[in-house]
Amino acid sequence: MSSDNEQSAEPEAGAPEQLALIRETVRRAKVPRAKPRTWRGAALAEELPVARVLVNKGVLHLDQYFDYAVPEELDAVARPGVRVRVRFGAGGRNVQGGRREGGGLIDGFLVERLAESDYQGALAALAYVVSPEPVLGPELLALSRAVADRYAGSLADVLQLAVPPRNGRAEAKPSPAPLPPPAPPAPGSWERYGQGPAFLRALAGGGAPRAVWTALPGPHWPREIALAVAATLSSGRGALVVVPDGRAAGRVDAALTEVLGDGRHALLTADSGPEKRYRQWLAVRRGSVRAVVGTRAAMFAPVADLGLVVIWDDGDSSHSDDNAPFPHVREVLELRAAHGGCAFLLGSTGCTVEAAQLVESGWALPLNADREQLRTAAPLIRTVGDGELARDGAARTARLPSLAWQTVRDGLRAGPVLVQVPRRGYAPRLACERCRTPARCRHCAGPLEAPDQRDLDCAWCGRAERAWHCTACGATRLRARIVGARRTAEELGRAFPAVPVRTSGRDHILDAVPGAPALVVSTPGAEPVAEGGYAAALLLDGWAMLTRPDLRAGEEALRRWIAAASLVRGQDEGGTVVIVAEPTLRPVQALVRWDPAGFARRELAERAELGFPPVSRMASVTGPAEALAGFLATAGLPPEAEILGPVPVPAAEPGRPRRPWDAPPGETWERALIRVVPGRGAALAAALKGARAARTARGGGDPIRIRIDPPDIG
Repeated sequence: MSSDNEQSAEPEAGAPEQLALIRETVRRAKVPRAKPRTWRGAALAEELPVARVLVNKGVLHLDQYFDYAVPEELDAVARPGVRVRVRFGAGGRNVQGGRREGGGLIDGFLVERLAESDYQGALAALAYVVSPEPVLGPELLALSRAVADRYAGSLADVLQLAVPPRNGRAEAKPSPAPLPPPAPPAPGSWERYGQGPAFLRALAGGGAPRAVWTALPGPHWPREIALAVAATLSSGRGALVVVPDGRAAGRVDAALTEVLGDGRHALLTADSGPEKRYRQWLAVRRGSVRAVVGTRAAMFAPVADLGLVVIWDDGDSSHSDDNAPFPHVREVLELRAAHGGCAFLLGSTGCTVEAAQLVESGWALPLNADREQLRTAAPLIRTVGDGELARDGAARTARLPSLAWQTVRDGLRAGPVLVQVPRRGYAPRLACERCRTPARCRHCAGPLEAPDQRDLDCAWCGRAERAWHCTACGATRLRARIVGARRTAEELGRAFPAVPVRTSGRDHILDAVPGAPALVVSTPGAEPVAEGGYAAALLLDGWAMLTRPDLRAGEEALRRWIAAASLVRGQDEGGTVVIVAEPTLRPVQALVRWDPAGFARRELAERAELGFPPVSRMASVTGPAEALAGFLATAGLPPEAEILGPVPVPAAEPGRPRRPWDAPPGETWERALIRVVPGRGAALAAALKGARAARTARGGGDPIRIRIDPPDIG
């Protein structure tokens, strides 16, 4: 077995017999290696008697393949890609007469069969083959290795995310025969986009276009995705669609059934249950189904002859996995498109900075509608600023300005009205009291905070700020404010007592509401779809969303606002949206103009000047203070790497599940941010992975958490 375990036991003092055994072992090591034998002494497979196995050990210093002997009785079923059980950890000291013994049983995947091993010692045998079903193909293995290297993780950890747990009942059932390719679809609503029909023709012709699609508001996007999938299937290739949650997956699933009929696609979501989900996954793996729609884990779906990958709403946090090595769906699908030569479609009603970078770099082309189509589909946007709120008597009594009150009253005559309020977790740090520009560090532009209510410190680099002043208006006074969703919902209910009020949030999320007049109070991301669209919408407490302590605060606020406003009827049908936020702020102006792509381009330019992601590559390293300092000192980072911090990180909140980057309760951890220039991300990931592997091999007890391109850097 290819490991560094010792070849003999440690001799006892005064035992000449043991010394003689050591000398004999050294002499035997110089003899050319013989055919591997098993500890059972069983006969080996006549051809390719060596199995290269990936064991299910997520530790980095064991991120390699190990060789095992293939017994004759397992020759027929020990095929590449199957699940196996092997004995691991016996060590060279347990070799007797050329036979390796001992070790605990552990799961693994058989990667390939070889004629001989490059390991000099005796090989242990495969214990048994768990299932003859090959679940790890060469394409999935190569993708998983690329993801592991990209995120400084282990291959075993990635495969835990890529290959679902086995279910015997699902494996025993045969998958249906594949259906013939469908006919190319008509463009349908894709004609609203200038290059939309050409994009579908390219897919149907076997091409591989790459596009960043800014979808028009309204209910058409699921069917438009289904048409793109149908065009790809008509060329004899497969398609993969990844959406942020089960509600979106259900809408695309219904659209695919309407466009393609039954039996042509699989739905992979956690709501399906382990047996049904694994049965669907096997149908994809066996080639019975060529189209897949699912949530985050579906990004690894083994679609045969993949021709198109689609991600919807890439800015949603659900696309970032919270399990090591924390891959993001967008990056994984980019790898699949680049390595597999397939088409790529990133769609959203908004636009992230990463999507704008794909267009700016030329890797993908924009797929947009003209302004005339946009004016028809988008609702009217109206704003209410702080000055109007201060002069508005209705706002002082019910926290609802007169304009919003009138909009709600008029909207309820025609249908339901959506009210979006920030969830409880939106707790902004500090901003200018006069103009509410977020307070940021002069050194690294990180958010300022005052943990002791007196001194200002940067949350990124930890530097103290003694003489802060607003860069926008010159004021020197700061303010902080926390707004909760529950109180707002109660006050809206009292303001309109004769109207039914429905709520949708973390505890209970509604999928849809009828088209009858009602108030629907929702937190961002939980907005239900209204039959026929909402007559109006209120976006309250915008300042609380804009001043979150996050580099992406403006981008995220605009994405949430546009997602909610996209559920409202178009302007020609009387749809109106009122946003309560300062009208002069850039995200608010982007909403009024309905220009998410322009906002993303400006954000990208600013981050390029500051050296922030996605222009640069960044890693977050978290752990106890002493362990973190030692890790950074020995990591061998690229010479151009810049370290920001370290700064303390908050502990897990009582009663809430602990995230991987939270400090354990009662412990003090610190976090350092490491950034490098473009093109050096692979070197940074390799350095961090190597340093962590060396630390683990030495038995370092203090945990160090590494996250490449963290979604939230404060």
